[in-house]
Parts: sequence; C-alpha cells; structure tokens
Amino acid sequence: MEKKLITVTSPLLPSLDDFHAELQKIWDCKWITNNGSYHKQLEAALAEYLGVPYVSLFTNGTLPLLTALQALRITGEVITTPYSFVATTHSIWWNGCKPVFVDIDPATGNINPDLIEAAITPKTTAIMPVHVYGKPCDTKRIQEIADKYGLKVIYDAAHAFGVEVNGESILNAGDMSTLSFHATKVYNTIEGGAMVMHDETTKKRIDYLKNFGFAGEVTVVGPGINSKMDEMRSAYGLLNLRQVDAAIEARHHIAIKYREALREVDGITFFDDMPGVKHNYSYFPIFVDAEKYGMTRDELYFKMKEVNVLGRRYFYPLISEFSTYRGLESARPENLPNAHKMANSVICLPMHHALSENDIERIISCITK
Repeated sequence: MEKKLITVTSPLLPSLDDFHAELQKIWDCKWITNNGSYHKQLEAALAEYLGVPYVSLFTNGTLPLLTALQALRITGEVITTPYSFVATTHSIWWNGCKPVFVDIDPATGNINPDLIEAAITPKTTAIMPVHVYGKPCDTKRIQEIADKYGLKVIYDAAHAFGVEVNGESILNAGDMSTLSFHATKVYNTIEGGAMVMHDETTKKRIDYLKNFGFAGEVTVVGPGINSKMDEMRSAYGLLNLRQVDAAIEARHHIAIKYREALREVDGITFFDDMPGVKHNYSYFPIFVDAEKYGMTRDELYFKMKEVNVLGRRYFYPLISEFSTYRGLESARPENLPNAHKMANSVICLPMHHALSENDIERIISCITK
C-alpha cells in the first residue's frame, strides 16, 4: 500500500469555529479592508509579541521589500546575497537598482560580512542581507560597515519571525526589517507580510506608501502602491498568534530528533543552534556530500520523493543563476563558490508542527537507509 504523502511544510491553521466567529463580526460591521479594527489589533499584537516598536502590515512578503527601498529612496547599487528566495533580488530590480551579489559564510548560509566592503562602489547606497533559514546575520559587523560608508540596511527577515539574539529581537537591526506571513512560514496569515521600523514618523510614511500615498482624503504625498492587508486575514492572523508558540515548540522537538538521528551519518551535515539565539525552527536543511554519503543530493531528493517524502532544494538554483541576473559581474560563479556549494548540496527536510512521530521516523529512515 502506498504510504501517505509527507509534505515539506503544512500551514498553521486556526480553529475553523473560532475563525467563523470572527468572520461573523466582520460581516456584521461590513468593514473588510482599509485599516479596520482587526488590522490595527494585529499590528499592535505583533509589535508586542515580536518585541519591536512599530509594525506595518502588508498583503504579502515581497511588497514590504519594495516599499522599504522606496521609503529610503535607495538608488544605484544594493549589496545582497545570491542565496535566498528570488523576491529579495526582484525587489531591488523592480526599484530600478542594481543587485550586487556577495558570497556567503558556509557556517551560516548568510552573507559574509568579510566580503561586503570589497563590493562597495561609489554607486552603493544599501545592503540587503537575509537571515537565511531564520539564522541571524552578523548584524553588528554589517552595521559597522554601513555606518562607515553611509549605507542603509534593509533586512529580509522573511524566515526570522520571533528570532532573538541575547533576548533582543533580530528585527530591530538595520533601518528596516521585512517579514513574510505566507502559508509556508512558521506564522502565517495565508498570504501576508509586514515591515518593522523604529520610529513613528517612518511608520506613518510606510502606511501612506502602502495605501497609494494617501495622507488624507485629498492629499497624496508620494507614488504609493496598494498593499494593505484585509480584515479577514488580519483576524486569521490574530488567531494564529495564540498558537504560534506551541507550533515553534513542536518544530524544535522535530529538529532535536533529526539531529540525534543524523549526526553520525557520514556525508550528511546540518546547522546546530547558535549560542544565545532563540530560534524558530522554520527550516531544517541538510547538506549532502556525495563522495562521503555515496549518493548525490539529487539522487537522495528523488529517492525520498519515490516513497512520498517531499524535501525541497531550498535555495537551488542560486538567484545569480537566473537569466535576469546571470549577466552581472557579481553573479559569476567564481565569485560565489560557497553559495554554489550550498545550493548544490542542500535539501530542506519536512519541518512543520503537524508531523507525527511516525512521519519523523519515515523521513529519517529515507536518509539513514
């Protein structure tokens, strides 16, 4: 008999009864978008939960990246990583800026601060690092470089919901941080996202920009966009916020099981928790050394698929390999050896709150046998 499909992720869903009750309230008041009650409640609740001063909600995770670049008036060149989801670099391109790729630190998968300064030119105006898999970047080093050269720092923190370093939210680093609340994330609003900023003036400007630039009924203060989150998803998000801690704890349990089972498997490596970091266990990537393991990454990936266990080669290929970007000087493979090695060896194992003990054993046996 064919075994059930184990998916790489599964959405955190609120109780249907609870959601229906909130929908009834929305139906009764007939206010379904445009900064309604649930939208305001969720912004406040997220700011408190995440330990940040201000949150602005968006309808997905790409639009806050686009808007952050607009709000900070970024032009010219933006230093970033090739090892991320394409939205990171697309946001730079859509703003008419040139992405400049810098190789990663193989110990974390994040942009290597040691290589950033060499990539700075007179046209550089910003750095857009990514907290890959929710693992914090070296924010102190990056900020020192940014301050030295007068650059802005926008963090793509799509994976870093709730992540802290020594008790401080990672989202407080840089000029702005952006989040994704896509269905595949630790915390989701079906589709959605947010921007974190440090002061009320910036919050107000962002709120104008995400609503066509309107600052009043007849006043438009800038060329804005329409990227507001509606009331239904805001209500859904408030319900999910109540259960996200339990979901993260379930993910932590799975990470422990994976590490215990795979630590002695020759040719398979993974990341351990970082000292002083409160992780959210959003992903569990393993890296396959074909020579030691006796099988290539792709062979293992398809072997898992054959027995209905879905992994994800995340991130593969590199952003720098896509047609839009591969002609850039910084995209040349010889400039990005560590990123290429990671992209060609990674499989993210199934990681979500709904995995059973039997599921975990099935996943592990795919790799150990």
